[in-house]
Amino acid sequence: MDLTPDTALVVIDVQQGFDDASFWGRRDNPDAEQHIGLLLDAWQASGRPVVVVQHTSVSSAPLLADAPGHALKPVVADARPALLVDKQVNSAFYGTPDLHAWLTAAGIRQLVLCGIQTNMCVETTARMAGNLGYDVVLPLDATHTFDLAGPDGTVLRAEDLARATATNLHGGGFARVVTTAEVLALA
Repeated sequence: MDLTPDTALVVIDVQQGFDDASFWGRRDNPDAEQHIGLLLDAWQASGRPVVVVQHTSVSSAPLLADAPGHALKPVVADARPALLVDKQVNSAFYGTPDLHAWLTAAGIRQLVLCGIQTNMCVETTARMAGNLGYDVVLPLDATHTFDLAGPDGTVLRAEDLARATATNLHGGGFARVVTTAEVLALA
């Protein structure tokens, strides 16, 4: 795996509202924010582009535009992104401004994705990026998610959902699933 000098780091939905355990439930990977911070530091030190994506929910109270939880977490709040994308759905490619148009204009073809939730916005963005022809790298340990109940009431643990995302993305050819340390060794 190589990283190009213009590989963009896309930081997805690292917002304070995801700290509301009474709303979201139990999470996995308590080190996700630390790994995201390491990636951000490396990208900013290298001069590579950083894109920060922020979810503005129309239904999830912690992420409503006027809720305190809409704010970015401290690990991301001081980032100096080349682009800030606001979205209301799972994919960062359906936000404002247009991420795909910006990446295309900048000639960027490789993305490193991290953020919250592994099996929701991160996975959806990775799938779309792969479909759009981007070379996608996903350090899984720089993401986290929450336990989730299915239609029959069965609850899947966050760790199992993250593992399924890794299998779907890597096995399906949408992304190379790696660790933060592997990415940092190349940054």
